[in-house]
Amino acid sequence: MGTLQSKISFHTSRYRADGSGEETGPVGAVQRHSPAHADAVTAVAALQPDLCVSGGRDKTVAVCSWRSGAALRRFLGHEREVTKVTSAPDSNRVFSASRDRTVMMWELHGMAGPRQRFPGHGLVVTGLAVSPDASQLCTGSRDNTVCKWDIETGECLGRAAISRNLVTHLCWVPGEPYVLQTSEDKTVRLWDSRELQVAHTFPAKQHIQTCCDVSQDGRYCLSSSSGSSGEGAEATLWDLRQMRGRVREYIGHFQTTTSCVFLPRGPAPTPSIATASCDSTVKVWDRDTGACLATLCLEGAGALSSLAACDSSTLLCASSNPGIHVLRLSDHTDLALEEVAVF
Repeated sequence: MGTLQSKISFHTSRYRADGSGEETGPVGAVQRHSPAHADAVTAVAALQPDLCVSGGRDKTVAVCSWRSGAALRRFLGHEREVTKVTSAPDSNRVFSASRDRTVMMWELHGMAGPRQRFPGHGLVVTGLAVSPDASQLCTGSRDNTVCKWDIETGECLGRAAISRNLVTHLCWVPGEPYVLQTSEDKTVRLWDSRELQVAHTFPAKQHIQTCCDVSQDGRYCLSSSSGSSGEGAEATLWDLRQMRGRVREYIGHFQTTTSCVFLPRGPAPTPSIATASCDSTVKVWDRDTGACLATLCLEGAGALSSLAACDSSTLLCASSNPGIHVLRLSDHTDLALEEVAVF
């Protein structure tokens, strides 16, 4: 792992924010490392300071340096595809969910096997979120349930079921006891983790909600939509404090938007978000105006499945044509998004 080959990329396209002026062909040296996974990468999450954790169809969980592409740990234990990965704040623990209906906890500096298992869901686990104090875990599944767990003991502390609530993603609100959840029933729910009850349900969208994220200040949340042929596939900004309807929509993807993240302040002059789609593009948007600031097409990557913001200028993107793509935001004259490495 980590063997480096530097070559000119012929598989990257850049666009101006308005979608015109396509620039194709060689745009710079893309560093190509040994792949982190042998099959499609289904999920990726950033670890501090320069590591990431990923899961794939190959049933493995990998911890890599996104700077060098080197694999530091590889965890085996799931019997089927890994669907979600996340980490505990300020710790060396990572978590993975799988189609085998289980969640596992791994320690970066511990044994090769799982440190803790969380069985109990009846179908594939599709949501995974760790509390800010790293003491509890929330999981969600296509079995219509959301569960709360004690991380140390593995005990299930609560279970809530809502008819037709096929969970697609979970995200804990920073510094709060609330967990955000998206669903195939086209809604975004806010759960109070203390009693595991729904505190608020936002107005239903027209399409399945595939992913969610919460801003670091806990004021806003994002959700993304399924879609095809330019219908749907938008991302939506919601206000978590006023609990009103949608604040903004971000429209421009042609297929399902699979991932959405808030970006740390960096090269973009205004607060920004990023989205990834089955149409093989990653877009950066002005959070407040909804304007598209940059678009990157990862040609040949297939459907993009997951995004992770590493620092103020670096994004990771997981793809179905095996690979984790390292993307760099830069501000020369206009904001640009470029692929700089893949592993």
